[in-house]
Amino acid sequence: MTLPSLHLLIGSYTATGGGNATGISIVDGDLVSTVAVLDDPSFLAVDGDRVYAVSETVDGGVHAFRRSGSALEHLWDAPAGGDAPCHVRIDPSGALVITNYVSGTVTAVSLAAAEAYAVSSGDGGAAVHGVGGQGAGVSAALPDAALATEVLPDATGPDEDRQEGPHAHQSVATPDGTVLVADLGGDALHEFRVSADAGSASIEALRVHHVAPGAGPRHMAWVGDDLVVAGELDGRVYRLRRDNSGSFHEVCATSVFDGPGAPSLLSHIEVDERGRVTVAVRGRDQIVVLDSADDGLRVIGSASAGGVWPRHFARVPGHLLVANQMSDAVAVLPVGDDGVPGEAVGQIAVGSPTCIVPLPER
Repeated sequence: MTLPSLHLLIGSYTATGGGNATGISIVDGDLVSTVAVLDDPSFLAVDGDRVYAVSETVDGGVHAFRRSGSALEHLWDAPAGGDAPCHVRIDPSGALVITNYVSGTVTAVSLAAAEAYAVSSGDGGAAVHGVGGQGAGVSAALPDAALATEVLPDATGPDEDRQEGPHAHQSVATPDGTVLVADLGGDALHEFRVSADAGSASIEALRVHHVAPGAGPRHMAWVGDDLVVAGELDGRVYRLRRDNSGSFHEVCATSVFDGPGAPSLLSHIEVDERGRVTVAVRGRDQIVVLDSADDGLRVIGSASAGGVWPRHFARVPGHLLVANQMSDAVAVLPVGDDGVPGEAVGQIAVGSPTCIVPLPER
């Protein structure tokens, strides 16, 4: 089978986090190279020619770049507002939203203020500010008002090892103009209103939506007006719906695997244009596809992830690309008409991959 021509940015773990990469990698056809040397850039977000990366370290940071072809030019850094930032997303409000796993905090950065800083710095952001070498610190380059941080309420769950306190893992925008943050430690989804303008950012706590005890909500995605949530700790996918009071309630929940075997530690989840839900399962190293028809969640098939510890995946036409963290490779899986992947038809060697962002064709 002919492999697709791929143009990707890949986040990874570096030696700081026990990984084998040196920073952010770019895949351009058959070529793979490091384009930014940065500690533990475990999650990336791209908007046009702008690339944002977390540094998932103690007292972590977020870094902005301008992409030109296969090169990244550094623009600015900011503190992430907590320890181990593991997700970053561009919100419709004009803010960059960062979730910090270990500290259980959420930070919003005004992108308008950040862009103004990058322009006013005079050198186009050419200074490295802590992204030029392993172990370099993070510069608080932006004005204080351009950042806002909210601490999740103290909470615990039944898994004493993983749920000793709140752990913010991912954020998504809602159709109502708010933001949901998955709290793996507190078995909850926290809803916020995030605002940003040319000079400031703010976060307002609105309500807390509880999920099943021990679920460990990690990543979320929308299927129509319903929310599907990957329970990292209990191996279940949850379908939630907002009721007239504004609260989310469970419509259904499905285990991705039944019976004995390796733990089913769910990671990333996405919904395709036909409403099929795809979720990566670490421990079992599988990709599972579910049908969401008739308000349900029904497993329709599963396939090997093509490697070990599938932390993230991304879609390109006809294929699923899986970041197998412990295989030091991205597996290329063909996807059939039923949405279920086949056996890997290729492997892209990348140290400890954790996030994949397809880039537009040039």
